[in-house]
Formats: sequence, C-alpha cells, structure tokens
Amino acid sequence: MTNAHDKLIGPAPSRIVDAAHLLVTPYEGRVAEYNIATWLQLPGLANLPVSLLVSYRDGDKRREVSVDHGKVSLHNKILLSGVARLPVKHKIEDMQIRLRSAVPAATLVVEELFIQAVEATRQHSRQVSA
Repeated sequence: MTNAHDKLIGPAPSRIVDAAHLLVTPYEGRVAEYNIATWLQLPGLANLPVSLLVSYRDGDKRREVSVDHGKVSLHNKILLSGVARLPVKHKIEDMQIRLRSAVPAATLVVEELFIQAVEATRQHSRQVSA
C-alpha cells in the first residue's frame, strides 16, 4: 500500500515478549514466534484493505513484520490473526501491534487483542518431526 497510515492497536506486555523461546532457523537466524489476534472496529473503512503488523526494537534497529491482511466488513469490523515470526539478533523490546491502511483511520476501536508466545512444546515437536 502506498502512502500507508499506521495506527497503534496496543503494546505487547514485556512479560509476554520475554516468554518466547528463540528458535534457530537456517535462513532467518534466531526467531521468536507469537500468536496474535485482534477484533477491530474501523468506522469509515468498510470494504477497504488493512494489514496487521508487529513492530519492535532489536538492539538499535527498528523492525516490522507483517502478520495478516484483510478487508474491513460492511459493518466496519475485522478479525486479523496469525503467527508473527520475529527475527532477532539482540533482544526484542518495545513490541507494538499496529494496523496499516491506505486511508487514515479516524477512529479505531479495539474490541479484543490477544498476544501469546508460541509454546515451546509445539516448537520442539515441530523440530523433531522435521
């Protein structure tokens, strides 16, 4: 989306950010994974595309990762969700969940925001089965 507009949905609590177990991957290096879901009301953005992003600081570098994309319903609501895979060289700090749209959202109502570090048991079973 050109001329994109970002709006803060909410910050991730540091206890949740710190709960992630880092995976080592061949191409991305160390990666932290988080399940993220949010129900939003976006008056005035019906039928328009939006994106869910995670932005964070890794050492002195600011990074962002796309999580999900969708179109706002006729009732101005949308559910966006997915697994955010955050590459990390130092430490994840100041993690924020953001909404990106081509048209500025005058109002953003967050009905629900869910953030959870992916469980280590799931990661371990994935590594064993691979």
